[in-house]
Amino acid sequence: MTVYLGIDFGTSGARAVVIDSVGTILAETQYPFPIQAITIDTATHWQKVLFALIEQIPQSIKGEINAIAINGTSATVFLCDRRCRAKGDGRSRSLAKGLSPAFSDRIGQPVDAPILYNDPRGVAVMEQLRTIAPPNHVVLSATSSLAKLLWWYHCTDLISKSCAETNPLYFLHQADWLAFLLHGKLGISDYHNALKLGYNPENLCYPDWLKQLPVSSMLPNVLAPGTPVDFVTPEVAHCLGLSPDCLVCTGTTDSIAAFIASGAKQPGEAVTSLGSTLVLKLLSTTRVEEAKFGIYSHRLGNLWLTGGASNTGGAVLRHFFSDRELESLSAHIDPEQESPLDYYPLLRPGDRFPINDPELPPRLEPKPDNSVEFLQGILESIARIEARGYRLLQQLGASPLTCVYTAGGGAKNPTWTRIRERQLMVPMLTSLHTAAAYGTALLAKQGCLLDDRV
Repeated sequence: MTVYLGIDFGTSGARAVVIDSVGTILAETQYPFPIQAITIDTATHWQKVLFALIEQIPQSIKGEINAIAINGTSATVFLCDRRCRAKGDGRSRSLAKGLSPAFSDRIGQPVDAPILYNDPRGVAVMEQLRTIAPPNHVVLSATSSLAKLLWWYHCTDLISKSCAETNPLYFLHQADWLAFLLHGKLGISDYHNALKLGYNPENLCYPDWLKQLPVSSMLPNVLAPGTPVDFVTPEVAHCLGLSPDCLVCTGTTDSIAAFIASGAKQPGEAVTSLGSTLVLKLLSTTRVEEAKFGIYSHRLGNLWLTGGASNTGGAVLRHFFSDRELESLSAHIDPEQESPLDYYPLLRPGDRFPINDPELPPRLEPKPDNSVEFLQGILESIARIEARGYRLLQQLGASPLTCVYTAGGGAKNPTWTRIRERQLMVPMLTSLHTAAAYGTALLAKQGCLLDDRV
């Protein structure tokens, strides 16, 4: 039996899905994340989660896994030590055990806390970034990977100190680093994760303006998503019960993994991910890039996956309502009756798309006494933001929207689905699979799937 493992690291937890050669799910495991501050120990926690997910897979299935791919949240990034200080092969042994809190003696050690996808600290270097990148480039956002790298360079002494100690660093994305823990090859990324770092997916290279920066030596090598990198290390295979012939492939981002899982394939088909945030992906014959609106396009075979990500979404809903309240209150909403409440639901200032403004204030007033009315106002307002996003993509030249698949927890709410259908005025379809981990398992199965699927 040949099977494939996809692992999804989202904002609120991680999930693993194992599929066979025809796409049947054989096993699923998950691990929720506690709400806590992001510190350098977060990397240790993510490492333990990764190994825990794999350990929970039944051995009869785990031993047959042929390939693994991992997705992570887009623009969640690390600065990692590329020098191996340990003697022998102690690095791999400590990684495979997943128990050692000491990163200080091995290659790949994070030298600072990871910076999350929605962290806006890059606003401090936007002036410098605008003098470097071409106008309207996807990196011209306070939350882009490149903005975070430049923040580390201009606003801390970590990079200058590293250079002074002849201790070069690698700048990696979450999926890159997690895959490294399995295959042991540091400094490899994919062109989905590397897009917001400045990688050119059309020419398949870093642009000259990026290669001329003093941080260019830290940039990872970029491969197509789903490219086999290497087998799992012998130590990882032994300690986790994996076959030594199990390949680890380059990954993708969580939202693209959800798109792959949905079954959408034709221009005009789109996927909305209703997770902690709101992510829109529209398959288009035309590449659309508009940094001032937070719009960018990923390469997907001969087509382009264009869209953007908003900070609104499920995290706002869960701030005010429990899962049980969301279900019970939604049952009392008339989805055909539009709410007069006009919100812009955010937990803190700043959005990325369809309004790209790191200081955009949340708007959640007036708040009615009736909880049903308040919930409907939030659901309607998120649906309006979604509709505004798709209209904007089409105004800028993307293929006309024909239907929308839905992924994420919000897909389970039929009331919200009907509200969204009324706002979008296209059919709302049920995704073949909604778990991003499933899409990543398909990526592991088919290798260079994204180059050949259309």
